[in-house]
Amino acid sequence: MKGGNRIVTETPLWLQGRTAVVEATEPAHWRDGVPDYHLSHTVMPGQRTHQFAPDSLEAVVEKIVQVFEMEVSHKKDPQTWVSMVTEHFRTNVNGGPWASAQDIADTGSYNILIGNSAFYRSGKESFESSHHIFHKAFPGGFYWEVLEVLSPPPVVTFKWRHWGAFEGEYHGFQPDGSTIEMFGVSIAKVDDDLKLLQVEHFYDPNEFLGKLTGGCPVAH
Repeated sequence: MKGGNRIVTETPLWLQGRTAVVEATEPAHWRDGVPDYHLSHTVMPGQRTHQFAPDSLEAVVEKIVQVFEMEVSHKKDPQTWVSMVTEHFRTNVNGGPWASAQDIADTGSYNILIGNSAFYRSGKESFESSHHIFHKAFPGGFYWEVLEVLSPPPVVTFKWRHWGAFEGEYHGFQPDGSTIEMFGVSIAKVDDDLKLLQVEHFYDPNEFLGKLTGGCPVAH
């Protein structure tokens, strides 16, 4: 876009952050109304461990992942997800089976990214029930931040931290109010517009889930 004698490049929607995507999304595209991120704006800044300049690669990667998480959690049709190239997108965890955008929409991101273990049974949870479980366990929010970007596009490798206060019941296990953290590394392939094509996650879900259960397995 030209402005006078200079060229002005408009930032793509998916790089503008969640608020911009929310404002641009038609109401009918949401699963259950417009998502509320006020806790991310008011609570998360004081709990995060890293701060980055708004135009840094770390900040850009964080925005992309936040938009992605919002879309897979709250927008029901993958064709409306702006954070990825939907028809090509795939993801996996710890080298496991690949899941498509439609798999995530049908099964739920928690079920895809956690899978089955002694502490969580993804096969027994629906999209809705899986989200309810973790929203109940972390009523004050379950936050995510980039810690470090190790390689630039088109293959972006980054370290991350996920955390929240365990203040609600998890599968019958009572909360202790402690901050539960998990750490991992992800490798994302992006296109020339920085839309996601593929994401591989590497982390130990059992280390995180075991803290919610005191190391005791969830009943079958």
